[in-house]
Amino acid sequence: MASRDSGVPSADFDAALGPVPASFSRPEIVVVRFRRHGSRLVLPVLVLVAVAAATGYWVGGLPNAWMNIAAAAGAALLALLFGIVPILIWLTRRTTITTRRIILRSGFFVRHRTEVMLARVREVKSSRTLAQRMRGSGDVVLLHGIDRTVLSDVPGSEGSSMRFRNSANETMSTPPVW
Repeated sequence: MASRDSGVPSADFDAALGPVPASFSRPEIVVVRFRRHGSRLVLPVLVLVAVAAATGYWVGGLPNAWMNIAAAAGAALLALLFGIVPILIWLTRRTTITTRRIILRSGFFVRHRTEVMLARVREVKSSRTLAQRMRGSGDVVLLHGIDRTVLSDVPGSEGSSMRFRNSANETMSTPPVW
């Protein structure tokens, strides 16, 4: 039995797997990182402003102490549920496009990560509603195999879909070296 150095792969291992493809010799570069369009934050911010204004008006002006405490607790609950939680949800969802893959991350307590290799993307579709056109965003659908990945409310969706297409074409045009 031949002795093996733990830091250097053996010739048998290289012979079994073949040489490393040329596409792997290039480093993976982050092309763009983004979140959903910021227009998703308008309603939570308006709720926080309205709750702060109503709390400032009502709390302290009610006749009994328990009423003031109940109004403050109700205002805090409304601010938490309809203001802070949607903002935190928006902050925890991120999409990253690299030269090799698309990475979708989400989740606050439990993190979810989905990766789509650009070599598997066969079709990129883009759609925009009237409201999305006014905001400069849109939905991008990536078809890979029998699966599809929908990126909702992507800021600058036309540019993003072109980046997906270009990255996928570059990945497909690089022939593997066997």
